[in-house]
Amino acid sequence: MNILFISAYVPSPIRVRPYGFIRALARRGHHITLVCGANADDRPALNALREVCARIVTVHMGKAEMLWNALRALPGDLPLQAALSFGQRILEAVRTEDRINRYDIAHIEHMRASALGYALLRTPAVLDSVDSISLLFERALRGSPSLKSRTLALIDLARTRAYEARYTRHFEQVIVSSPEDAWALRTLRRHLRPHPQPEPERWCDSATNHNVHDAITVVPNGVDLDYFAPQPIARESATIVFSGKMSYHANEAAALHLVRDIMPLVWERRPETRVVIAGSAPPPSVRALATDRRVTVTGYLDDLRPAIAGATLAVAPLRYGVGIQNKVLEAMAMATPVVAARHAARALHAVEGRDLLLAEHPREYADAIFRLMEDPQRAAAIGASGRRYVEQHHTWDAAAGRLETVYSTAIEQFNDVTRLSQTADERVAHPIRR
Repeated sequence: MNILFISAYVPSPIRVRPYGFIRALARRGHHITLVCGANADDRPALNALREVCARIVTVHMGKAEMLWNALRALPGDLPLQAALSFGQRILEAVRTEDRINRYDIAHIEHMRASALGYALLRTPAVLDSVDSISLLFERALRGSPSLKSRTLALIDLARTRAYEARYTRHFEQVIVSSPEDAWALRTLRRHLRPHPQPEPERWCDSATNHNVHDAITVVPNGVDLDYFAPQPIARESATIVFSGKMSYHANEAAALHLVRDIMPLVWERRPETRVVIAGSAPPPSVRALATDRRVTVTGYLDDLRPAIAGATLAVAPLRYGVGIQNKVLEAMAMATPVVAARHAARALHAVEGRDLLLAEHPREYADAIFRLMEDPQRAAAIGASGRRYVEQHHTWDAAAGRLETVYSTAIEQFNDVTRLSQTADERVAHPIRR
């Protein structure tokens, strides 16, 4: 297929889902044109993508422009997440690609780029919502220790719910990373559409009188199994690693929860235990945790693997979140035993006690950590089983195969609607995105 991939930012090993999709689709023989927002820091990731993309169109997207886009959207009903990158230059770049070149399908990455998809008139579109952002906001309101995160969630929650409810009115297909996120989007569509309808497998859109599939599909994240592979290095004793992009508010909350609530219980019994918080852009609240000499906050690392491979175990003590947690899958892929929040494993088919350990309250985390640190054989067995689980369920090639099926369905739907439109002499614009 000739694929137009639209993203508000440059896909990278940190923004791993679109990066993994692009690389896997290219390996399967598809031709990809990437249109994305970018800045000077994105040069290494762009160089890597040029090896697999047929063409890349970048539009500079500075912080001042994004702030202006958000402020401009405040009086309206466009969510701030969608407004940030809804600029005239990148919108025109998408419109030009749609007008001049013939694409089989457009793949739109995240809510951040969703409004850019409305410029498409000739090309069927799949939106990768990734998660339900309104569900994430609901949980941030209850679980985030950050006043800023709770305030932003409160400001954007109602408009985000209404916006997500309309996804299947504007895009032929929508994909998400987990069944819970699919449920959330279907629930919003059922209750917040102007004329709520039952939820059959196929339903009629009242605005166009056209049949529309129940167009929400789960496509889980994959893992680069060659990159995130077990390493031939010895694990350090009594060392816990938590990894992720630390500027993300859910990761910030998890890091604070780990050091403030869980580790005091661990240190009562194992005072020598070290914590490594590994990931880019830690906010001041996370950097301050390193005032305890037993805590290391690394900041950005060119390569996270030594931190994960060298730890006794990995933890993912998320207080709230949605979707699939890459940090969990990557640690499992490296055969590092994992202790994760129960809700962080909700989207997985992993077996508790065999592939990973789960916890909810600080004492449960501490007990699970003790079990792994004090029984190296069990820790190694759980690590090896976690690796096998990821090999069986989370390859990027399998994810790309599911994506191809979604693309084919979207193309069929688009062609059906186009034929109906032509019959009704409605050639000006595609009815779904009018």
